[in-house]
Amino acid sequence: MTDTPASMSYGDYLGLEQLLSAQHPLSSHHDEMLFIIIHQTKELWLKQMVRELNQAQSLIRADALIPVHKSLSRVSRIQAVMTLSWDVLATMTPSDYSRFREVLGSSSGFQSGQFRLVEYLLGLKDSAHLRHQPDGSEHHGALRRALDQPSLWDEANLALARAGFELPDAALSRDWSQAYHPNQAVEAAWAEVYRDPERWWAFYQLAEKLVDLDDAFAAWRHKHVMTVERIIGMKRGTGGTVGVAYLQSTLTKRAFPELWSLRTRL
Repeated sequence: MTDTPASMSYGDYLGLEQLLSAQHPLSSHHDEMLFIIIHQTKELWLKQMVRELNQAQSLIRADALIPVHKSLSRVSRIQAVMTLSWDVLATMTPSDYSRFREVLGSSSGFQSGQFRLVEYLLGLKDSAHLRHQPDGSEHHGALRRALDQPSLWDEANLALARAGFELPDAALSRDWSQAYHPNQAVEAAWAEVYRDPERWWAFYQLAEKLVDLDDAFAAWRHKHVMTVERIIGMKRGTGGTVGVAYLQSTLTKRAFPELWSLRTRL
């Protein structure tokens, strides 16, 4: 058991001196502080999401399909909070943002190592994102490890196979670093779960928790697109990204594609 100093205060425990002194606007414009705090807050929530997704993977590997609900539910609720935060940023008008936008230089949310790590952990893998993190950095190492290991969706499929379902080698022993491609045999196996939920209740509930994550991620992406378009229109984003056009291209991404497509065949 860790000994806690009797003199420890609320601020000491939370490291508030360091936390509240981590905002360094580069301009004199009022709204830059909001921009910084919104994005710093998102990074804190992403840190917790990574922790919960790692926990979820460990639990699924141990076939603890009921205890995993806590971590997965927590992630989806964090996603909801992050989605609502776009409404706060949307109080900043195009004129407000244009007053300090140039101080961002080449920085961009596209470079967020933690956001890409969440995508990798869910199963949305694209090795091209590694180039945005310096070689040897903590973020690069974390992304590389997640890229080379089974994702949350891979772990769910492996657990389904351990329960006796017939899944193809393409889903069970593939190159984990490659992007996942939907498989009809995987869809058929999960469709069997949905046709007999009483028998396969643990997998049925796991699947619905995973759909919650995909649903929440889609809502987050949609609100991101709307907020960015509201503030900068169709201009290019910072860091050389194409802005809204790129964000719109991500709206159809699904980490657990067969859990969506199987609904058509039920």
